[in-house]
Order: sequence, then C-alpha cells, then structure tokens
Amino acid sequence: MLVVAEREQLPVQQARAGEPEAWDVLFRRYQLPLYVYVFEWVHDEQSSLDIVQETFIGAVRHIGTLRDDARFGSWLFGIAHQKCIQLWRQQSRENASLEELSNTPVEFAEDPSDWLIREEQETGFVQLLNQLPLPQRSALLLHFVGEFSLEEIADTTGARIGTVKSRLHYARKALKALWEEKNENAP
Repeated sequence: MLVVAEREQLPVQQARAGEPEAWDVLFRRYQLPLYVYVFEWVHDEQSSLDIVQETFIGAVRHIGTLRDDARFGSWLFGIAHQKCIQLWRQQSRENASLEELSNTPVEFAEDPSDWLIREEQETGFVQLLNQLPLPQRSALLLHFVGEFSLEEIADTTGARIGTVKSRLHYARKALKALWEEKNENAP
C-alpha cells in the first residue's frame, strides 16, 4: 500500500465549476480504485465498468450536494456503494448469483506454475472474502483497497464510526477463522 504523507490536492472546486480538465484529473485518480471496489461486490467486469461510469455521471450531476471538498473520495465511493447495493438487490430479486467470476483469458508473463499458485491463492482469498456479510466485506474493501479512513468509510456506507470499527474487527476475525479452517481441511 502507498503511504501518502499529506492529503493530495484534488481539483474539486474546478470540477464543481464545470471544468472538463478537473473531471479528467478526478476520473484518472479514482477510476481504478472504484473499479476494484465495485468488482469485489459484483464479480462481473462489464457491470463493474457500468457502475463506475454511472458513478461518475452521478457525481457530475450532483457535485453541488458535496459539502466538503476534502471528502470527495468518500462521497464518490458512497455513490458507487449505493449503485452496488441497487444492483445486488435487483439481482437478488432475479435470483442471479453474485458468485460468478469472469472468465478472462490469461497471458503468461512469468512461469505458468508460479502464476497458477498465486492465482489459486488469490481465488481462495476471494472465495473466503465472499463468505463475509456484505457490510463487513464492504468495510474491508474500502479500508484496504480504497485506503479509506474510518471516517471516510462511515461517510461512504452511512454507518457510524463505531459500527465501521466493529465490522472491520469481525471481518478480520471471520477471515482468519475461515483461512484456518480452509488450511486445516486442505489435503
């Protein structure tokens, strides 16, 4: 993880004024972290791309509702979070599975056996992560993937800081137990 000494200055005021260059900077800064966060929710490449796009469209439309420019990131992730919940609810009603993983062709840039081992570990971790309740999974992803503070996670999810701390605690505890159980049952 990157450690940033001070908060980066984002052109939120300029974006609010409608400057396309400012939106370009914000898009470049948040596109990948948003995609990673959304993909961990929906496990579908095209749906993830659509939600990221819809998130930025929503941000452009509603930037006037943002009260604190310093909280742009958590506000933006909050929009994405709500869109993920909407999709999840829609898919639940349609009895669709959130567990489908995309079948992406792989190009080997390294020894295939090394890649297979890493891919197996990553897949195993994602499977464990998917066993967590959505609120815990969301808090973990925002904290570790998005590198959000507790306050930013609370803003994004609409939960209190104490609830966020609790979700992170129980998510870590559950992941550890699931990991130990998996390794005990491994051949």
